[in-house]
Amino acid sequence: TDKGVSGMQNISYLKKVNSESVVQQVINALTEAMLNRELRPGDKIPTEAELAESMGVGRNSIREAIKILVYLGVLEIRRAEGTFVCEGFSESMIDPMIYGIILDKEDSYENLMELRELIEVGVMQLAMQKIQEEDLHVLKEKLNRMEKEIEKGPENVENAFLADNEFHNTISDMGKNPLVNKINQVVRVLTYAMRMKTVETMIKTGRGRELFEAHQKIYEMMANKVTDNLNTAVRKTYFADIPFTDTEE
Repeated sequence: TDKGVSGMQNISYLKKVNSESVVQQVINALTEAMLNRELRPGDKIPTEAELAESMGVGRNSIREAIKILVYLGVLEIRRAEGTFVCEGFSESMIDPMIYGIILDKEDSYENLMELRELIEVGVMQLAMQKIQEEDLHVLKEKLNRMEKEIEKGPENVENAFLADNEFHNTISDMGKNPLVNKINQVVRVLTYAMRMKTVETMIKTGRGRELFEAHQKIYEMMANKVTDNLNTAVRKTYFADIPFTDTEE
């Protein structure tokens, strides 16, 4: 046995795993320990030797599982100290979630639109519950900037799109919930192409003012905390009459 194992800490909460998908089983066991709060943010996890002994698997499997959890932003390795459960969110957590959705065989434009609407409406409802006067001032500034960028015409599509993003991100920030922000960010990455297509087409076909007014309506509903027909107002900002394809002809 490895030196130091005899004096290892009590880690009976880590179950022994079977031979099928050993690395994934190790990941599942560590994740379950975190969900059960037996391992908490900031805690140092047992050594490779201790984990291998407790779970009945080889150290290579433990090492590989830890590498994956570090990549996912769940664990962090501190030199000369050990491996710890991360505290708070890491941007690296978002990428695997995005890839997982992208690679889903059932993925479709309609599914993304439904997901986008569900999240955006929820984000706005949460923001309305917590909105402050200063938040409205910031949101109005974002709306004004969006109007100016749209009015600059077809040569300014990228800046108009960025202004559109800032407007929606500001609403998400109003909810003061980092978990909601992260999920919203994932959805906005997934819908990037369709959102850019909408802004580009609206501006280049002379419908820029219509695009702005749809967002102005959202601002007014936020300011007055109007939740009636919120789904309809959000859907109108999508301009579903614009054809969208994810491949070039």
